[in-house]
Amino acid sequence: MDLFLLGKTLLGLFSAVATAIFVSKLHGKRLKLPPGPFPFPIFGSWLQIGNNLDHHLLTRYAKKYGDVVLLRLGKLNIVAVSSKELAGEVLLTQGPEFGSRSRNIVYDMVTGNGQDMIFTEYGDHWRKMRRIMATPFFGNKVVQQWHREWEAEAEAVVEDVRKNPAAAREGMVLRRRLQLMVYNNVYKIMVGKRFESEEDELFVKVKESNGERSKLGFSLGNFADFIPFLRPFLRGYFNMCKEITIRRLNLFKDIVDQRRKVAVLEADSSKCAVDHFLEARQKGEIKDDNLIYLVENINVAAIETTVWTLEWAIAELINNPHVQTKLRAEIDAVLGPGVQVTEPDTHKLPYLQAVIKETLRYKMVVPCLLPHMNLNNAKLGGYDIPARSRVLVNAWILANDPAHWKRPEEFRPERFLEEECRVEANGNDLKYIPFGVGRRSCPGIVIAMPVMAIILGRLVQNFELLPPPGQSRIDTTENNGQFATQILNHSTVVLKPRSLG
Repeated sequence: MDLFLLGKTLLGLFSAVATAIFVSKLHGKRLKLPPGPFPFPIFGSWLQIGNNLDHHLLTRYAKKYGDVVLLRLGKLNIVAVSSKELAGEVLLTQGPEFGSRSRNIVYDMVTGNGQDMIFTEYGDHWRKMRRIMATPFFGNKVVQQWHREWEAEAEAVVEDVRKNPAAAREGMVLRRRLQLMVYNNVYKIMVGKRFESEEDELFVKVKESNGERSKLGFSLGNFADFIPFLRPFLRGYFNMCKEITIRRLNLFKDIVDQRRKVAVLEADSSKCAVDHFLEARQKGEIKDDNLIYLVENINVAAIETTVWTLEWAIAELINNPHVQTKLRAEIDAVLGPGVQVTEPDTHKLPYLQAVIKETLRYKMVVPCLLPHMNLNNAKLGGYDIPARSRVLVNAWILANDPAHWKRPEEFRPERFLEEECRVEANGNDLKYIPFGVGRRSCPGIVIAMPVMAIILGRLVQNFELLPPPGQSRIDTTENNGQFATQILNHSTVVLKPRSLG
């Protein structure tokens, strides 16, 4: 027999025996494990699931097995919860126990074994990193300090669309311009600079780097994580991950170094986030690597999710023209024709707020939130949860459950002005947690909500948003992954200028 084939066979047999022993020990301890699909030796439930572990699959499993489901992928335990009560247990009541982030080989590479904030385990390091990040990005004065910059970026989008005659005829892929806008909003806070155009050399580099980063760990890396004997066959993939990570971190080091020089030359310039990070470094609170990983985290978490949500919102405004008309009428009535929406104005526009909240409910871009993990054995819903399980909260099913929502299959912003008028995006009701809730909730809500309100308000009051010629609707086919839901095909949108007289 070929030695290589023999080695593979022995590894397979060893893994099968190890899996059998592991399962036997679990049952030998008389653990009450949650129900779920049958786990085969070595692969667990992977044969049934494949690489399609998204919120729709978890919803089907919840209907079949109940509100707590255990999925075994090789040596990895995945626990999915699908009720308000259990979501409250994971995120609030037992928040410290389930407050860590699950990890895999690739994420250890890209975060320096947890030197960042978003993907680190719950504890002193996470608390310190979140505190340092919070002051410049998520503090009480962030909106007050930056809203005029956000309004200027929205105005730049409107002007660029007006200057593009094709936008009013055959249409344009608006997403690309919105992406530049969101990058500028974030980079202005982070390093005090903006990109002049989509062709800006640094913008192209950063965008490409973030695109490469978003693809890591979603497929091959996961296989090696729960089936260890696959790792030798994925060395090429892991080397690619290392190369991408090195290039990425060097890019962010260059950006930080440039800001350091600017801060010295322009001592009177406004303080940005990296200035705060550098101060923390000088005080010895963090190391150089921690600082770079904070910048890396901002690029991962603060940009594309906002762009995806805006893309969904625009698609639904086009596919539901009565909603678009009603929103435009509200803006004109409250502000007057031609008076451009500002951040303070958005609080006087309840239907605009309702449109955003309904978009976050109807097309939740991170439908199962970021995975949680319990460091120790735990209890949940009367079941035993083995230590270091990956715990997913299916926030999408909570926001689309007919038991809690009236006609959830409809895109109907009015619900947030009528029967759900007390429900907010901050998680005050656990049936609606688009940003999560509790210790590991997404603090980006502070920036995302006003930025989306400003640009959506400006677009609707300045243009009639329409599908491209020959189409009656925007294609809203989903591209679902393990962590995110996007529009599969970036939409061409026709924007007909309005006479604001």
